Amino acid sequence: MANCHNLFQEYHGDISIGSKKNERMKNSKEGLRKRITAWFKENHPDYVPYFYIQGSYKMKNGIRTAEDICDLDDGIYFFREPDVSASTLKEWVRQAVDGYTATAPENRKKCVRSIFANDYEIDHPVYYKIDGQEYKIAVKGVGFENSDPKAVVDWFVSKKDKEGRLVRTVKYLKGWADKQSFKMPSGLALTILATNAKEKIVLNERDDITIRDILKEIKKALNNKFECIVPAVPNDDLLENYSNKEKFLETLEKFITDADSAIRETNQKESSKLWRKHLGDRFPLGEDKQENNSRSSAAAAAGAATSYPFGHE
Repeated sequence: MANCHNLFQEYHGDISIGSKKNERMKNSKEGLRKRITAWFKENHPDYVPYFYIQGSYKMKNGIRTAEDICDLDDGIYFFREPDVSASTLKEWVRQAVDGYTATAPENRKKCVRSIFANDYEIDHPVYYKIDGQEYKIAVKGVGFENSDPKAVVDWFVSKKDKEGRLVRTVKYLKGWADKQSFKMPSGLALTILATNAKEKIVLNERDDITIRDILKEIKKALNNKFECIVPAVPNDDLLENYSNKEKFLETLEKFITDADSAIRETNQKESSKLWRKHLGDRFPLGEDKQENNSRSSAAAAAGAATSYPFGHE
């Protein structure tokens, strides 16, 4: 049976953020921090911003999209109770970053986005924290809502395996989402779904088998209840208002079917063609060679079906 683990490793290298882009993002992040700090010191000195990198960049599972775009979330924190609305506080941040890039910043619902055209984006969600209360995020047109992004990062880090299999699988799922023509669940939702699935299986040493097994567990969970609960405040359901449920489940089922076929396939090139249907042309073509040894067959047959820990069913 075809072993495409090496092809997944190559794919991982291609979708990962390269060192040069990563360095540019870090420099831009520092430049924006200095600009924001200086702006508040001059215009609203009673509001002192603090910063914390969060999201996929902090969890190290971010990817480059097919358009070579990636993002960095740099939270802005004020350790005081605001005497202005959430919308006003976000507007101040927009004013602070305005002019740093040639493209005007976007004041989005839950962040202010600085756009580095055709390269990357830096998002600034805005929070405040006072003793005895949860962290609260500023939501444009809504107000302040409880939200603790650091707790989500800590949860994910606590679930990671030392071999990096979960992180790689999350990135593969994001690559799959990037390939689709309809709106897929968010990167955070895919991260949570994959992490919950990982807890129900023993990760395989082969990435092709691991992603197949995790996809199956995700499908089982969503068939049982179509939800994705954030494992920290505000513990909201990221799929509550998701409008493409049937399309997503259909796409997930097709991916699982082809993943099973790809693992059973005896020719690596033919197997890779099945993976490319869902991951796109960035997934490499395999060698036109037959693989049919008992070891790979046993590994493929094992999968999640016989790898539940502690007798889980």
